[in-house]
Amino acid sequence: MNNAMPFSKKNNGAAAIEFALVFPLFFVIFYAIITYGLIFVAQQSITLAAAEGARAALRFAADDTARSTNATNAAIGADSAAYWLAPRLTVVNTLSACPYSSAANNNTGVRCYRVTVTYAGYTQNPLVPLLLGPLMSVVVPDKLESTAIIQID
Repeated sequence: MNNAMPFSKKNNGAAAIEFALVFPLFFVIFYAIITYGLIFVAQQSITLAAAEGARAALRFAADDTARSTNATNAAIGADSAAYWLAPRLTVVNTLSACPYSSAANNNTGVRCYRVTVTYAGYTQNPLVPLLLGPLMSVVVPDKLESTAIIQID
């Protein structure tokens, strides 16, 4: 009976060495997929929050302060898509002349409401810890931001 092992003694440990060489590359790729996936989910939530805030500005409001409150509550309130990011978000609401209004279109008195939702300082406060520290901060955005504009008048 032959008790020969299927692998020669020369190959002992070769798989472990190959794994040790290849694993870091696979781990970095997997980590990048998770990191950028969460960045994309956060950006989509922020975009949806800005759109919800702009739509909420259309609701009846007694004055511009109530309109701003409606927009902010819709953007980062408990029912918002970005509620999971709410402590890290800032909302800026502005009412101004529409950027696309003109005398040629006969709509010079048109007002627009702009809602901007920002996650500033992403590199200092990331959703996933940055694995390589300052080196990783080069490839991730510093802030996530979205703006929605809606015509009021």
